[in-house]
Amino acid sequence: MITALLITLLCLVAALVAIAAASVRVLREYERGVVFRLGRVMSQRGPGLVLLMPAIDRMVRVSLRTVTLTIPAQEIITRDNVPARVTAVAYYRIIDPTRSVVEIENVLAATSQIAQTTLRSVLGKAELDALLSERERLNEHLQQIIDDQTEPWGVKVTTVEIKDVEIPDRMQHAMARQAEAERERRAKIINAEGEFQAAARLHDAADVISRNPVTIQLRYLQTLIEVSSNPSSTIVFPLPIDVLQPLVGAAARGSARAEEDGEAEQARLDDALGAARAALQAAGGGAQRLTAARAPVEAADD
Repeated sequence: MITALLITLLCLVAALVAIAAASVRVLREYERGVVFRLGRVMSQRGPGLVLLMPAIDRMVRVSLRTVTLTIPAQEIITRDNVPARVTAVAYYRIIDPTRSVVEIENVLAATSQIAQTTLRSVLGKAELDALLSERERLNEHLQQIIDDQTEPWGVKVTTVEIKDVEIPDRMQHAMARQAEAERERRAKIINAEGEFQAAARLHDAADVISRNPVTIQLRYLQTLIEVSSNPSSTIVFPLPIDVLQPLVGAAARGSARAEEDGEAEQARLDDALGAARAALQAAGGGAQRLTAARAPVEAADD
């Protein structure tokens, strides 16, 4: 009798312990519990100690921590028909535990599928240059679209980041050539801008020098002093045409003056020669008259 009573008591204690274990739950700070009572959703519980009615209540744990979702690599074709392989990562968290349990069967799988399809559709509308240089804008667009689609499930997508973009090797070589050509173009433009600025400054300097011609001579002397400090170097000192032009003009004026002086001297020589010829002719006429005068005198004497 006593043995049967003890066995009954032990069975009762075991049943109470089992009922207590089935009716008591402990939820962590980042967890919430969605309780179903006879299949109907009750108010969410937690965190801390949660008491359930055995065999009547069933609780589903939901974590409120941010989940890192790695989006598998997606093969896409950009708007300018360039194949690419894109990987991304998304961060989301559950803000409504009840809807995340009632509205969707598997939040993680559904969010992953939505992220993959959105990634292919959005990046397929972008060009390769935008995909490589405008990632921030594309990330914001992806985050907005995925968040709008997962909002009915009580899910908040906080961030979507494009991790890597892989393109074919031939496209990488083409992009390298394009970047090299772009750098050469910029170098030529910068060189042209420098030449333009230097020409403008030289124009200003010429305006200053033109006000006083002595300035250019002083500048030449200063340049000679600077370059003569190294005696082992060979110096080729060019002279501009503007400096030589006065010398050329002076030489031309000297030649013209010499020609004029030569012509005057030739005229003087011609005049003197004409006078000498006239004198000789006059002297010759006088001798002939003297000879004619002497002939009658000599005839008379005879």
